[in-house]
Order: sequence, then C-alpha cells, then structure tokens
Amino acid sequence: MRPASSVIYLDWNATTPPHPEVLAAMQAAAEVAWANPASVHGPGRRARAFIEQAREAVARLTGFDARDVTLTSGGTEANNLALLHAFGDEAGAAGAAGVPAPGRLHGALVVSRIEHPSVTRAAEGLAGRGVHVAWVDPEPSGRVAPEAIAAAIDRAAAVAPVRLVSLQAVNHETGVVQPVAEAAAIVHARGARLHVDAVQAVGRLPPEAWAGADLVSVAAHKIRGPKGIGALAARPGIRLRPVLLGGAQERGLRPGTQDPVAAAGFAVAARRALGAPARYAALAPLRDRLEAELTQVGRAAGASPVRNGEGARAPHVTNLSWPGWRGDELCAALDLEGVAVSSGAACSAGTAEPSPVLTAMLGPERAASAVRFSIGEDTTEADVVEAARRVARVLSRLRSLPAGS
Repeated sequence: MRPASSVIYLDWNATTPPHPEVLAAMQAAAEVAWANPASVHGPGRRARAFIEQAREAVARLTGFDARDVTLTSGGTEANNLALLHAFGDEAGAAGAAGVPAPGRLHGALVVSRIEHPSVTRAAEGLAGRGVHVAWVDPEPSGRVAPEAIAAAIDRAAAVAPVRLVSLQAVNHETGVVQPVAEAAAIVHARGARLHVDAVQAVGRLPPEAWAGADLVSVAAHKIRGPKGIGALAARPGIRLRPVLLGGAQERGLRPGTQDPVAAAGFAVAARRALGAPARYAALAPLRDRLEAELTQVGRAAGASPVRNGEGARAPHVTNLSWPGWRGDELCAALDLEGVAVSSGAACSAGTAEPSPVLTAMLGPERAASAVRFSIGEDTTEADVVEAARRVARVLSRLRSLPAGS
C-alpha cells in the first residue's frame, strides 16, 4: 500500500482537506468550549460565543443577516430544511414538524434533475406527501436553461401553486455554473421562492453565483472546514420548519446540542473563504493542463476521454467519460496507484447505478464511463503531471488484462 504522503488528492469536490488554521482554531476551542452552549452560566456563554461567531461569519460570506442563518449538520440537512419550509402550511394532522400529510396537494415544487441527492431525494419524499413536483431536464451541456425553468413553473402552476424552485449554483459533478440570477428573476416574477444549493459555489465563486436566492445552503467541509456542520441562510420573513423535533436550539429549527468546536472551525473556514474565489480562479490554467494531460494519455491508450459539461464552469473541476471503460473501475484502479478521484457524488459511492446527473445530461452509457477530477488550493503542477502519468499506467495495465477479468 502506498504511503499517504504519495497520494495525489484530486477529489476536492467530495471534501476539502481542513486548513491548518481551522484545525488550530478547533483545538483551541476544544480546551475552553466544552460546556453546553445552551447553558446560561459562564462556561455555557463561552461555548455559545463560538456558535455565534460561526453564524456571523457565514452571514458575511453569503450576504445574509446573521439572524437568518441556521446552523445545521451540513449541506444535506440545510437542503432538506429549505425544501420542507414551503410545504407545511396545510400540514393539518401531519405533526409539529410541519411535514405535509398525504392525500391532497400542498403546492408545487420545481427541481432540476441534476441536483444533489439531498435535494432530489427530498423532492421525491415530498412528492409522496402530497406535493406536486415538476422536474426540469438539463441541456446536454449540463446547464439548466432559464426558459426551461419558466416552462416548468407554468406547467406546475396549472396543477398547484408553485411555492419553491430549487436550483444549485454549481453542479457537484461537472462544475457547470447554473444561471441563478436569471432563474431568480423568473421565479420571483411568478410569485415563488428560490432555494440555491450553493455548497459547491460558496468560497469558490463570487456571491453573484447565488444572487437573488431566497434560501442558500452551505457546508463547512467544502471550504476547508470540519465535517458535520453547515448552514441554511434565508431572507428575512421566511418561516422555516424543523426537520427534527426537540429543544429550542437554533430557534427550534435545528434541535440538539450544538458543537462549539465544529463552529469554531466553521467560522475560520468561512472567513478564509471570503478570499478563496480569487485563489480558485487562479486554478483554471491548472485544471486546463490536467484536461490536456488526461486527453493525451487517453488517446495514447486508444480511449480518448470526452468532457462532460460545457459553457461556464467552476475553475477547478473536470468530468471526463472514457469510452470503453467503466468509471468506477477506473477510480478503483487509480486509488491503487495513489490517485484519489470519484465517479459521481461522494454520498452515492457504492451504488451500481451510473450518475443520475450525467444520465440526465447525456445518457447512461456516457455516465457509466465518467470520472470526476477536482483540484484545490494545494494542488500543484507536479501533482497534475504525475496524476496523468499514473492514469496512463492504469490504462495500460487494464488494457493488458484478459477479457472478462
């Protein structure tokens, strides 16, 4: 097995390595913030201060008011909280959580087919509880066209009032940047709200990437912070409904004892992320170099890779399909060579099905052969060159295997 130091990490979209400043802040907080932040005594107030510092930092990063930032366990809970909020007014006997009861329509939700599973699965769950869900297909480029969103809203409105549209800012697999500002104008003109899953955009693109959103989801571990903490920021006046039931933490929206240590790391990561878009923009030439190197080694192996995703893209991501190969097999073989990549959303790892995102864009065959490479602040040109060399070695070895082996 290769030592960890030799691993070339090209999976920054799955998670980012925590920054040393984040780790130092968490270690310092662990020594003083051991008390329950809900307690009113001095130790509790000291712990609570770390929670509020994280809230303030997220508010500044996203452009929302700190009073409207709810800390969550991560992007998944933030996305679920965002989708649930619009469909509890008529819950009736469904329970205090405000989950719509089945049996009649409770409004309409418009969602693209290339959203993260924490959005698509939540939408499917709401559909089973009486919400009409209208799905928007992407273009082959990976972009969700504003006119397609408008058409979906208009179709859905004939069935039930459209309360919410959910559109990610940056696709987690292709890096394609979605037209959020244009979508926001369309959504608001039709009297609905817009939720933006900005997990892959915050700290990587300027705030214009989620301009006009009414609700924005963030995850700390995508901006070099800790796992297990995220946030949902909302415009003033939006009434949220809890996914969980319990205590009064986070104004009752996210019950459970908060983690001041994770909050301390989140605060530092969020402050660093204010300057991160410029650092990520500088990665575009390195990403392009990686694409060129991979294309070259692919052609030499007789399987020229084809890029998935066109137009405006985040500067650090490339997704390539390798005709004649399986993406998951390539990922496993590259792992043995010390190159960490993925073939889809990390939360879907281990499933036998090809990426729903790429299937919606380009079909199952293209999706089955896809591999995502995502770089970050610590990636070097030497990493890119060496990764391509290892890819070439993997392709050569796989080609030499007997058929069916």
